[in-house]
Amino acid sequence: MRAFTQHTGIVVGIDRPNIDTDMIIPKQFLKSIKRSGFGQNLFDELRYMDEGKPGGDCTNRPLKNDFPLNQSRYKGASVLLAQENFGCGSSREHAPWALDDFGFRVIIAPSFADIFYTNCFKNGLLPIVFDIDIIKYLFSEVEKKEGYQLVIDLNKQIVITSSTEEFPFQIDEFSKRCLLEGLDEIDLTLKEVDIIKAYEANRIKNSPWIFGAIK
Repeated sequence: MRAFTQHTGIVVGIDRPNIDTDMIIPKQFLKSIKRSGFGQNLFDELRYMDEGKPGGDCTNRPLKNDFPLNQSRYKGASVLLAQENFGCGSSREHAPWALDDFGFRVIIAPSFADIFYTNCFKNGLLPIVFDIDIIKYLFSEVEKKEGYQLVIDLNKQIVITSSTEEFPFQIDEFSKRCLLEGLDEIDLTLKEVDIIKAYEANRIKNSPWIFGAIK
């Protein structure tokens, strides 16, 4: 998993509440368990005028020009500004996979669905919760200024605007450590591999009858 320390990126806003995981990555694209390749189908039903097919080429599909991700002013955006209850619906981990594969590193919203929020941290995305007044302010700034950028400093837990305003955000220490060090659950387990091996060896030595049936 990629480490996250500080990130500067163009902001794109999707100004609608209750965006669920089926909007983020529709169900027909969930056939793969690889974490890559989902970006082209991110927000598929919102981005394209036709129906997307798993494994299909999206290069020449007709676009909905009013959808923010299709507008040239937001090209290369890596910070997603959203409304309340982002990521609700099913618990599919493909949703953060698709956001990451598209190029997003940060999602800012007034609230997130709990499972989606947790899945973001497990996949190197930083979800930030702000008060609705800050969200409204950021939406207005994004609308007014093409190429509007934010700096996100995870160590200091602040978001810095182009006019040097600073907005602090909260994050639990465990999630912060995992992002800063680029550690997912497997990486965390492997850091303790020597302790695990020692424990297993000690169990076999002191309780051999438990392992008698294991060949």
